[in-house]
Amino acid sequence: MPLWQIHHPAGVYSEADKRDFAGDITANYTAVGLPAFYVVVLFHEITASNLYVGGQPADDAVRIVVSHLARHLDDPERRKQMTERLDATLHPYTRDRGLHWEFHVDESPRDLWMIAGLWPPGPGTDAEKAWAAANKPLPY
Repeated sequence: MPLWQIHHPAGVYSEADKRDFAGDITANYTAVGLPAFYVVVLFHEITASNLYVGGQPADDAVRIVVSHLARHLDDPERRKQMTERLDATLHPYTRDRGLHWEFHVDESPRDLWMIAGLWPPGPGTDAEKAWAAANKPLPY
């Protein structure tokens, strides 16, 4: 499960922007076989008086925290490629709007994660493929 928490200035994203942004994020993960319902994106509007960068109020900064549970990458080159791919996904919603942006990815152990009372199936298994096809958790 990737969980994205996007902290952003109030009003910087319209409802359509949020749908598009969440859709682009989800596409990154479904492209590698994850079920779409694994991807959760939370938008947190922050007023300028509550967001500081370098000790100064920032009304142009977006801070993103990504938690990965479903997949972990051990190979440094693959980690770099994934991070660069995620950064490129952010560009239309950050760089191209003149915003300052920063993100990081945490990886949480899979054995500390459940969905609807079920342990998610292993990566690439038939059960995971069934979950992706149904776009919901299924007993297996």
